[in-house]
Amino acid sequence: MSQDLKVARLVDATPEEVFDAFTNPAGQEAFYGQDDPCWLVRSQCDLRVGGVWTVDFGSSPRELYRHRHVFEIIEPLVEMETAQLLDFTRMTGEVVKAMRACPQPIIAAVDGVCAGAGAILAMASDIRLGTPGAKVAFLFNRVGLAGCDMGACAILPRIIGAGRAAELLYTGRVLGGEEAERWGFFNRLATSDTVLAQAQQLAAELAAGPTFASAMTKRMLDMEWAMSVESAIEAEAIAQALCMETEDFARAFRAFAAKQKPVFEGN
Repeated sequence: MSQDLKVARLVDATPEEVFDAFTNPAGQEAFYGQDDPCWLVRSQCDLRVGGVWTVDFGSSPRELYRHRHVFEIIEPLVEMETAQLLDFTRMTGEVVKAMRACPQPIIAAVDGVCAGAGAILAMASDIRLGTPGAKVAFLFNRVGLAGCDMGACAILPRIIGAGRAAELLYTGRVLGGEEAERWGFFNRLATSDTVLAQAQQLAAELAAGPTFASAMTKRMLDMEWAMSVESAIEAEAIAQALCMETEDFARAFRAFAAKQKPVFEGN
């Protein structure tokens, strides 16, 4: 992870390290420093109420998904008992829970192969930037598993629609970058040499805004899927009233009155 003021960047390092980080306790400890796949996200959430995450998904070799995925991830699972398997699936789901509970917006920059758990992490981000050469695949059914992994059946339909989500989760097929943008999975496309810079620029813009209000927006976007319209309107009334009590709201008014650009501080 690298950090600049209120923008933190989580880089996927080598593909092997990413796979280790999300699939076995030893790898988690080596990658995060603690035996907890959510430690990095949780620690950042604890340290900063405001700010923005960027998550960099670089290009990954296809051989990783053919060889390592089978022998170092799937093979141990075949030997596990039910209780161990449930511990594993709950552990992987905790990563997505932490991402969604984190108050900062998370921006994913995706280039190259983004499959399996990588596709889930991109899905769990708030905003996704991709490249024409990006390849996204929810390939769980290709190893005999259901598409309902780490919240995919709940989150993916909200992004691209139920019918398209069903197609990807039933078939495990690759979603190319341009198609991913047309379907709404990617917010926009950039070239391979600019996608990370664009994600960081967007993150900086959000981090310079009213971060308390942005955290409230993120919370409402998540909560209101399970609400009626009436309940959502009431929840938004309460949320907006709380935002109106912040110093950032007063700063914005004073700046408007003085014909100046507001400088937000996240309180």
